[in-house]
Amino acid sequence: MADPQGQGFEPATGDGPPPSGPARAGELATAYEGLVQIRRLLTGGVGVPAPWELRMMPRAVALVLEAAGFPPSAVDADGRRSRTGYRVAAGAEGLVEVTWAGPPGSGAAGEERERLSACAAELERHGWDCLLYRGPRGRRFLEVGAPHPAG
Repeated sequence: MADPQGQGFEPATGDGPPPSGPARAGELATAYEGLVQIRRLLTGGVGVPAPWELRMMPRAVALVLEAAGFPPSAVDADGRRSRTGYRVAAGAEGLVEVTWAGPPGSGAAGEERERLSACAAELERHGWDCLLYRGPRGRRFLEVGAPHPAG
């Protein structure tokens, strides 16, 4: 589905305003169903990312997480974190980084291991390879990559 600016549906990455609006749920469901159908046609199943997903990994990962009901983080008009949830960003070449972010004092750091593990389980169910790491200042993050061929 297109938005008023003529762009396709954009899943929430956690770096914008909270997703909202009466049409959002329907647009999300349509976008996710499109992902599933493309996978069936191009890969023969739903457990392997389609070629477009590998080219647009942050978008594909965010779509899976949002469709699964994980809350995205959000920022206010001043760029301050205003909501706790996942944050998806491009990582090192060919990888996506998922963090659990929230406003100061939100307790996001205390939730991150459990919440990122749940995100990883959902992404792995969709064919992505995930590794949970501890980064700077002890904060955890999820590294998401394309599945490795069996062999």
